[in-house]
Amino acid sequence: MQAAFGRADRELAAELFESVRKISAAPVGVTRPSYSDVETATMEILGQAARNAGLAVRRDAAANLVVELPSAPAQPATWIGSHLDSVPQGGNFDGLAGVIAGLLCLYKIRERKVDCARPLAVIGLRGEESAWFGKPYLGSYALLGKLTPHDLERKQRDSGRPLGEHMEKVGADVARIAAGEPLIDLRSVGAWLELHIEQGPIMVAREAPVGVVTGIRGMLRHVAAHCRGTAGHSGAVPRWLRHDAVFALAELLMRLDENWQALNSRGVDLVVTSGVVGTDPREHSVSRIPGDVQFSLEMRSQSLETLEAFYQLVLVECAGIERSRGVRFELGERVLSEPGLIDREWAARLEQACAALQVPHIDIPSGAGHDAAVFANHGIPAAMLFVRNDHGSHNPDENMDLDDFMMGVEVLYKAVTP
Repeated sequence: MQAAFGRADRELAAELFESVRKISAAPVGVTRPSYSDVETATMEILGQAARNAGLAVRRDAAANLVVELPSAPAQPATWIGSHLDSVPQGGNFDGLAGVIAGLLCLYKIRERKVDCARPLAVIGLRGEESAWFGKPYLGSYALLGKLTPHDLERKQRDSGRPLGEHMEKVGADVARIAAGEPLIDLRSVGAWLELHIEQGPIMVAREAPVGVVTGIRGMLRHVAAHCRGTAGHSGAVPRWLRHDAVFALAELLMRLDENWQALNSRGVDLVVTSGVVGTDPREHSVSRIPGDVQFSLEMRSQSLETLEAFYQLVLVECAGIERSRGVRFELGERVLSEPGLIDREWAARLEQACAALQVPHIDIPSGAGHDAAVFANHGIPAAMLFVRNDHGSHNPDENMDLDDFMMGVEVLYKAVTP
């Protein structure tokens, strides 16, 4: 089957990726903080390119980017999109690829005057990355009326200013968001489709440029937990009198790792990570028994039941170590993002499009969470397409091949057009 996209389309994609990279370049990789001037500048670059192609561009009440055909009919639309922010010193393709893919599809529909069964809209969401405010999916949660006043008080990691202030600065309707008011009618969205680079090495190892996602892992995490013991001199306190916070945390992580390994050996889908571990540098000394260590704890699974069961195990292990070592675990705020179910009909369409275009592909679960899961959990049919990426995501070495990307765009376009 003849490809819908040619060299000019590929060059446009490369130009958009490079323009965004330049305005968000960091000392290493790119940095596009949520609800920042850089995120807004990214929206302006994509919005201007859309206007140049004769498309209608606007911001919704949560300050997300929306691109549509002029005079789009008032009926449920298929949304294609992803997020525009990045992690600190991350890569340029994570999130951005999904928005540019949607724009290319919309360009081609307008260029060819294609009459789709449903209107198509491209959405560039703000604030998907949890690195900035400690909670993910802020742009999609805001649309659905799921941000709380407590969420709006979350402090940005660098500025120290609350989320609500950052949102107001970029034009979001903070009063409606704080009231928990949905900013869209769910009936106006017929489906959510998201192209994303894949986080793991599986697609590279299997030489598959495209993957059709079968499910999206949920996430349960504590961002700023503490293990509190008693500080002391290393030479003056014997082991049996110590309340060492670092050894206690190390024991907790080893116990969790053993349980994780046992569950994986039985085929249970679960990953566990402690990405932040540290003692107060102002108290550092090689001869000091640490009295406090801060850490993060994150669990991911496609099963909510698995997450909750493993979390109960975490609490049991914490209690046991508290008793044996005389320490106290303070886990702090619990943040839960439920797993997302992929719509079988849309996944089948993506499979059929791959087959029709003879694009090599595999079925693959999503190890990370995505905005698609938020929409799926609110009754909107959702599906995802992965494009392989040589060095994973969330790092400056993201290395998506544009030829692979264009294959993904072809598949999306085939799935949304007659």
